[in-house]
Amino acid sequence: MAASAGATATLAPLLLRNLFTSIFIYAHQSLLNLARKYKFLEFLRSFLISTFLFFLHLLPSLFPQNRTSKAPKTDQSYVAATAAGGGGDSGIARALSQVLSIVSDIPVSSRKYEVVRSLAERLIDENLQEGLEALREVNRTVLSASFARTLNQLEAAMAEQRGGAADGYGRVDYGLNRVFRAVRSAGDVAWSKVGWRREEVSQKGSSAEKLAAELLWLAQKMEASGSGEEAVCLWASASNLAWLALSAEARLQGSLVKVSAHLFKQAKEMGGEEEENIKKEQRRQTNMKMLMSWLPLLCRGSNGIDTPVLSISERAELEKVLEETIEMLEQEEEQEKVLSLWLHHFTYCPSSDWPNLLASYTRWCTASRKLILLH
Repeated sequence: MAASAGATATLAPLLLRNLFTSIFIYAHQSLLNLARKYKFLEFLRSFLISTFLFFLHLLPSLFPQNRTSKAPKTDQSYVAATAAGGGGDSGIARALSQVLSIVSDIPVSSRKYEVVRSLAERLIDENLQEGLEALREVNRTVLSASFARTLNQLEAAMAEQRGGAADGYGRVDYGLNRVFRAVRSAGDVAWSKVGWRREEVSQKGSSAEKLAAELLWLAQKMEASGSGEEAVCLWASASNLAWLALSAEARLQGSLVKVSAHLFKQAKEMGGEEEENIKKEQRRQTNMKMLMSWLPLLCRGSNGIDTPVLSISERAELEKVLEETIEMLEQEEEQEKVLSLWLHHFTYCPSSDWPNLLASYTRWCTASRKLILLH
């Protein structure tokens, strides 16, 4: 129950932010065209942007767990912040939470990085080796909070690298970007006056590629500790991150493909025939979100730079996993959405012929044809 409550508190602001961001982008696109003709609508557009960004700054304060993870870490208040940020109420939980936070903050080039990373590995593994449920619970709670935190850092770092918001055609709206930066700066000043500041996404060591690699490591540790399902749910809900990944550099895309491949396999292994209907429905929705969010990246970011990101056998295995996951959706309309999305990205990506889901597409067409005959 504690792990579930911790995961819910960690996941809630991420889901809300993704929801309101999607609504805002849609509303902004509608106003953008009209604003070019009417000055009042231009003013309204700027007001909406300011209000939206203020809301994003306010959102963490509504969820105490997330807010504490963004507190300054240069004094003794960091210890209390670590505990409330998903570390739990025991010494070993606070220690593991602190170590994982440091791992995500310091650069790989630091000589202390491997020391702290090894310490985190040891603490996690020793908790598992003890064989006590209480220590497994510590791992699950702390790792889930760390995964969500790293996911937020990665999305923010990629948005910063992108340099601004883009319209539906992929062009950067530099005017909007200037407003974003101005309002963000004003928000940082306001928050600093009440004792809280935004964690800088460009802080030393928090490169997007490093964070992506750490997400894969955390997902593997979560799986070993029995909380792999929470990693899958968080990754499936990261639709904004998946959208940013399509225009990321090739090396970063490769790292994200590895995370996606691991979590698609993990999602496939979860559940069973005797599972409750409610749980099956939740899993179906998660699989749908995973496919709709990350299938485009698999089509466009699968080749890597010098060597393929995945081996031939790994590609074949993941192709089979994808086919089975699509078939598990059961509803014809959902399969159509996923396969139409795949066909679009597969066709318009000249550099990759993977994943090839033509067999799944053909089976869906056959099933759809039979439905017409039945009616």
